[in-house]
Amino acid sequence: MLPTTPTSKRRSRLTLVLATAGLLIFAGCNQDPDTRPATADTPAMELGIQLWTLREMPLLAALDTARELGFRTVQLYPGQNLGGGLEGRLHHTMSAELRDTVRAWLEERNMTAASYGVVGGRDAEEWRRIFDFAVAFGMQAVASEPPTSDLPWIAELAAEAGIQVAVHNHPPPTRYADPETALAAVADLGPHVGICADTGHWMRGGHDPVEALRLAEGRIIELHFKDLDEFTRQARDVPWGTGVGDAAGMIAELRRQGFSGVVYLEYEYQSDRLLEEIAASAEFFRRALAADLDDLVAGRVPPRGFTFEAAELWAEPVSGEEARWPGAQPLLRPDLSNAEFRSGAWEWEDDVLVARGRGDLWTSESYGDFVLSLEFKTVERGNSGVFIRVSDTVDWLHHAIEIQILQGGAGNPKHVVGAIYDIAEPSRVLPVVPGQWHRFVIRAEGPRIRVQLDGEWIVDANLDHWTEAGRNPDGTPNKFRHAYRDMAREGRIGLQDHGSAIAFRNLFIEPL
Repeated sequence: MLPTTPTSKRRSRLTLVLATAGLLIFAGCNQDPDTRPATADTPAMELGIQLWTLREMPLLAALDTARELGFRTVQLYPGQNLGGGLEGRLHHTMSAELRDTVRAWLEERNMTAASYGVVGGRDAEEWRRIFDFAVAFGMQAVASEPPTSDLPWIAELAAEAGIQVAVHNHPPPTRYADPETALAAVADLGPHVGICADTGHWMRGGHDPVEALRLAEGRIIELHFKDLDEFTRQARDVPWGTGVGDAAGMIAELRRQGFSGVVYLEYEYQSDRLLEEIAASAEFFRRALAADLDDLVAGRVPPRGFTFEAAELWAEPVSGEEARWPGAQPLLRPDLSNAEFRSGAWEWEDDVLVARGRGDLWTSESYGDFVLSLEFKTVERGNSGVFIRVSDTVDWLHHAIEIQILQGGAGNPKHVVGAIYDIAEPSRVLPVVPGQWHRFVIRAEGPRIRVQLDGEWIVDANLDHWTEAGRNPDGTPNKFRHAYRDMAREGRIGLQDHGSAIAFRNLFIEPL
């Protein structure tokens, strides 16, 4: 439950938010997150809420809010003010009278407290009190981060009480930050000890949450599920499916495993739109459970309010609706009125932008720091590119940064698909299949340019390291007449027509 931790990662699917649109409108919170259509491969996975999400409220108000949002299952945490005219805080040391009052509050709302945490005991006596507290509520589990050396005797007490202990991970430098460390600690302790997988803290520690879930198969008791805006210590929660954590991939992996426990929504960032973002996350969870698994894995399950129809994104909001979600917006309008190109050179065909062999396309607007997401499709030996920060569209060769599109190989590794052309080669060459769609995510932040192809980050270049004209830091030559560190930090975006068939779709940009 503590905010923290660092680093970037390879497999972020930034963006269903970018790939599927830029509109997130709050449309009400009255659907039950626990209900969804049954499908053959969908286990009895349940969505609950960790009440730390609503920590600005006393417990009674938090229960009412969670109930209004449609939640029936909660995870209690130690220290929340009780409210309801009662003094004190929720804790396993609270009096039996106060404990019974909280139980009555839950029963009156037809709600269940299925877990408690994150909590720890100083000794066996306190652990017995924790388990007694859990039993009194009919809980399934307690989330904790005890010393590894204590786990064997805690496991024995847990078995006696009939309660599971879910070892939770906070980010580094905590003891269970690395999923392999946590799994090794619980490996031989039987069915009453497993893990509480906190996907957000894995991300803050630099771990791919989908891979970590795959590694943890069979040992997951419950989850603190999150989607974040980046893989850094300062990352903040965002509505599920709109961040870099690949929420769809995480849910798909849980479905593949047949996980049938509780997925607790935990929001640590206290957004001004917190309740709306909780509701949007719950709706995405329902959609992800009900969707065809192939569609879910392929990123075809949009979050609430997002659409694959580009024209819908330019419609004016209906009077009285909430404002558009600040974030990704379509790069190009349906009529291409915000782009410059030779007449007839580019056309939309059913939301696919097609080059007609008559020249490049340039946005009218300039962009500095941004994330750009798009999909492209080309033919055998097809050659094209995406230009960014273009300061001169006439002499673009020396005033544009080109992210290369190429089907097939090239003699120069700095000319293959995903490369910053003639400047930085990708970490590995990924295949481009003729006639199939592939996705770029391009992130430009100050001197740093990162490129993701089909979900894998393959280029991470700091342009400040290019200090000589015509020469790369590794000693190889390039064709540019000035040092790349001096390239403009703001400019237009362009799509290249290099003479071979090329098409683009789902072009979205998010200024940073």
